[in-house]
Formats: sequence, structure tokens, C-alpha cells
Amino acid sequence: MTSDPGPTPPSERITSLDALRGFALLGILVINIRVFSMPEATLLNPNVYGDFTGANYWTWFVGHVFAQSKFITVFSALFGAGVLLFIESKEDKGQDAARLHLRRTAVLIAIGLLHAYLLWYGDILVTYGLCGLFLLFVRDLDARRLAGLAGIFLLFVPAIELFAAVSIGGEAIAGQWMPAETAIRQEVAAYRGGWLEQMSHRVDSSLQRQTSGFIGASFWRVGGVMLLGMALYRWGVLTGERSTRFYRRLVAGGVVGVAVVVAGVAYIEANDWSAGAALFWRQFNYVGSLLVAGGYVGGVTLFVRWRGEGFVTTALTAVGRTAFTNYLLQTVIATTIFYGHGLRLFGYVSRVEAIGIVVAVWAVQIPLSVVWLRYFRFGPVEWAWRTLTYGEAQPMRIDG
Repeated sequence: MTSDPGPTPPSERITSLDALRGFALLGILVINIRVFSMPEATLLNPNVYGDFTGANYWTWFVGHVFAQSKFITVFSALFGAGVLLFIESKEDKGQDAARLHLRRTAVLIAIGLLHAYLLWYGDILVTYGLCGLFLLFVRDLDARRLAGLAGIFLLFVPAIELFAAVSIGGEAIAGQWMPAETAIRQEVAAYRGGWLEQMSHRVDSSLQRQTSGFIGASFWRVGGVMLLGMALYRWGVLTGERSTRFYRRLVAGGVVGVAVVVAGVAYIEANDWSAGAALFWRQFNYVGSLLVAGGYVGGVTLFVRWRGEGFVTTALTAVGRTAFTNYLLQTVIATTIFYGHGLRLFGYVSRVEAIGIVVAVWAVQIPLSVVWLRYFRFGPVEWAWRTLTYGEAQPMRIDG
């Protein structure tokens, strides 16, 4: 037993996990920028708003094939692995792992609620926290059972959507697929307005995501991926312990996943982007994203083995170690650029221009993360999270 309640020091961290986390966090912005800069419905149907031809179409296409649901899948799997890593670490120290996990999760949910209702409705932290509470009850399952339970979870949403597709058809999502023009105009006006005006959309959307959206979809998808991440952690996949051949197979699976997603795009376009075809179309990306995410795990792990001390690995690892801070920083930067209390560019920026902003944000976050960790043990939000979890201030400076 040890009296040290603190978090894992950098010397004991797993490089592949941190690099994967950084890679995923950077990639998530490719998709999040769409709803930072345009109406929420464009995430489901890109035809709802903005130019969708030429370079703007191809920007959407590349993002859809290689980013949408892929990076968040990697990030969610890592969260599940992180829960096990945290609990095992505390149990090894003879501490009350369950109590610490509950406190840690409560803090995460509290920060997520502030993030969602004060800054951006697209928050994922509340979903992660609520799923994290559930994970506590399955933490002792072996990898095979975790993977089996993950499979059940992951089948839930496509089963419901396919049932709706064959029984109800396009009417099941018609309002979401092509919302009324007045609703789009109201959302644009809200986010071009001041902070209080934005509440008219932000509160309703956040509440929907955290209630019916969570119960009907995200608990099953996100929770399922987290369970899969726990299984992959127990199998040594996410910690880089498997053979080079294994990770190459994951990359090959990712190529298959890309083909599945591209086939989905061909399908929805052949059906003129109809609501009736949309519920079927979504399944292409649902399945393909799992395969592509696996390919990313394989590719990043192989890269870390090849260039474990190189600049790219160092950069990804730094972003991964400060992922909580960087996630919230992305929101602060993006809402300042697009919302009415900032530069008021919401709805004015094309898809190509939005990707340019993503690259600019990366250009800030990557060097900032590397330099920060030369002097400090954690990102500022990570420090606050740990301090509130352990009930005592954590040493911040490396020489502290």
C-alpha cells in the first residue's frame, strides 16, 4: 500500500496511448468545425446549408470518409481503456479505486455540463461521464466478455434504425434530415447574436443530446466503443503489445472500412440524398468507421514503434497528454471565431475555409502543448481534474 494518491507520472505513461489520444483529438476538430461554423443539421445532411459543390463537396467527402465517427471512435475506445488503467493503478496502490473513479467521473460530468450549456452544445464530456459510471460495474469482466457486451451495444442503434427504415421509411427522420428553412435561419441568427441569444438553441440541443439522444443512441454507440476499448486494453492492443503483423492487419481492415464508407456515399448519391435512403446510408459509415478507427490504431502504433522519439510522436504525445485542455481550447477558439460574441463568422465560412481554420488551430495547439509540457506536468484542465479527484493540489511544475 502507498500513501501517494497522485496520478501516473510521465515516466510511467504508455506512449502509444498518449499518441493515439493526441491523434484522435486533433482529428475530431475536422468534424466538429462543421457544427461550430454551420447549422447543426449539416452534420447529418450536408445539403442543408452552404455550398456543396466543387472543392467544398470534396472537402466534405474526404472528411466524411476519413474523419466522421472515426476519430471519436478512437477517442472513446481510449477512454474505456483509461478507465481500466486508472482503476488498476489505484488498486495496485491499495486505494479505493471505485470511490476515486466516481469522484473523477463526477468532476468530468460537471465540467461537461458547464461546457455544453455555457459554450457549445456538441459537448461529449457528459456522455463520457455517464458511460463511465456504467463502466464501473463491468470493470472486472475479462476481455472476451467485454468484447461480447460491446457487440451487443454496438448492434443496438443500427438495428433500431434499420427497423425504422423498413417499417416507417424516410418519415422517421424527415424533420432532422431536412429541417424547415425558418429553423435554419433562427439558428444562424442565434449564433450570430450575443451569448444570451445563443442560449435559444444551445440549451435545447444540449438537453436533447443528454436525454433522449443519450438513451436512444450515444449510450449504446459510445458505451459500446468504450467496452471494446476495455477489451482491446486487456488484449494489449491499445498499449502496443501485439505483433507488427497484427497491427498491419488492423491497417488493412481500415482500408476495407474506407471502401465501405465510399460505397455508402455512392449509395446516398444514387438515391438523390433522400430521407428514405438516409437511414440505410448511415449504416455504411457506422460499420466503416469502426474498421477505419481500427486502421488508425494500427497505423499510429506502428509509427510510434518506428519513430518513438521523433518529432511527430513527441507532438502527438504532448497533445494526448493535454487532451482535456485541448478539447476545451478548441471550443473556446472556434466559438470566438464563429459566434456573435466573437468574430461572428457563423454561416459565412465555406467548408474549405473551415478546414483552413482547423489547420490554423492545430498550428497553435501542437507547439503550445509541446512547450507547456517542458515546464508543467499536466495541462491546466488536467491539473484541475486531478486536484478535484484526489482532494489535494497536485504538483504542477516539473521542478515543483
